[in-house]
Amino acid sequence: MPPEDHDHFEDQLAAALRHTGGAFEADRHTLVTGGEAHGRRIRRRRAAVAGCAAGVALVGLGAALLPGGAGGEQRSVAAPPVTSSSALSHSPTQRPVVTGDDLVRTLKKLLPGGRFSHEEGRGTDSRMPLAQVVYDDGGGKAAVAVSLSRVPAGGQQAAQVTECPDRVYVPYDACTRSTLSDGSRLMVLQGYEYPDRRVDTKLWSADLVTRSGQHISVQEWNAAAEKGAPITRDRPPLSPSRLKALVGAREWRAAVDAIPVDPSKAEVEPGGTPPLASGRPVSGTLVSLLPKGLHVVSKSAADPGFGYLVLDDGRGASLVQVNVQTSVPGGEGGALGPVTRTLPDGTTVDMRQSGGDKGVEGTVVRTVDVRRPDGSRVVISAFNSGTQHTSPTRPLPPLTMRQLEAIATSPKWHPIG
Repeated sequence: MPPEDHDHFEDQLAAALRHTGGAFEADRHTLVTGGEAHGRRIRRRRAAVAGCAAGVALVGLGAALLPGGAGGEQRSVAAPPVTSSSALSHSPTQRPVVTGDDLVRTLKKLLPGGRFSHEEGRGTDSRMPLAQVVYDDGGGKAAVAVSLSRVPAGGQQAAQVTECPDRVYVPYDACTRSTLSDGSRLMVLQGYEYPDRRVDTKLWSADLVTRSGQHISVQEWNAAAEKGAPITRDRPPLSPSRLKALVGAREWRAAVDAIPVDPSKAEVEPGGTPPLASGRPVSGTLVSLLPKGLHVVSKSAADPGFGYLVLDDGRGASLVQVNVQTSVPGGEGGALGPVTRTLPDGTTVDMRQSGGDKGVEGTVVRTVDVRRPDGSRVVISAFNSGTQHTSPTRPLPPLTMRQLEAIATSPKWHPIG
């Protein structure tokens, strides 16, 4: 779908990605097919970080050090932890504000000795509270950030925040998930800033979600900024164990409690996506619709809205992914872009072949976009490689446009009723 095609389906998905993925800018094709939604969950809080020119930094746990004068002399300070008592103002209907300066002081208090620069903070009265600095422990400058938010307790979003990304979409060296003694969920990821590894900037992160929906995210790089800065060290300064300690500091939870509650947003997430008519997840339905001669190398987890398969017909691996929406609000009337043809029942079918969107030379992507008069939609894409970020394994995808159309127009995708 061309970038100018702004319909409700893309707008809804893009909004969800901005909420959970940090307002990154991705092309419409990837948003529609759903790969970015699953592959870039580690970008959850990037809008807050990207809004700062210099990036951020964190490291280890220890006494806070504030930079001195022009000569860079350091001095230790006993920075008070973030609590409601640090508020600038409050009222019976307004929670005490934790300022950006409060958050920066807390971050520096929790980090080991070193030099700090490019400090920036946003308080709990802002849309995205955060603390960020550039830190140098003697091994090179590193950007690190802590961002704070709430997610609906016990819902799908809370689970996804601490879910390791799928290697089909995001390359990384290691990822661990755990449940803490108080029931909080923790994910520590050792990955990279760029999925295609065009620059070897490392991005390590830790995300913690408590049982009440408090979300703390820590990110660190081996450069002084997330993008556009030279690599200054082999790895980010915080080890996975130090990331875990930092993200779990009680001061951050107190700060999240100071974020005003939006009464229009549910504190508990409602039920999930309606199931498909077959009762199977997307990947299972997709398997049942494949033509003969294709071997399933791997597939995504059970999900009623998105799924993928990695296929091989003996000539090279191919990623095939499907995004399903059972009802697109305002979606009646078909596609807003070029329509290949319209079926007798009013269903529109849009077919296109593109060069991909990952900057990988030789990538070929075939996509079929099917919209029914009832507002439901199925988008299927086939790649000539096994992932979105690796070199092609074959000249073309193994599925033809007509085969993709047959899969996308199958009645098995229809919702119940």
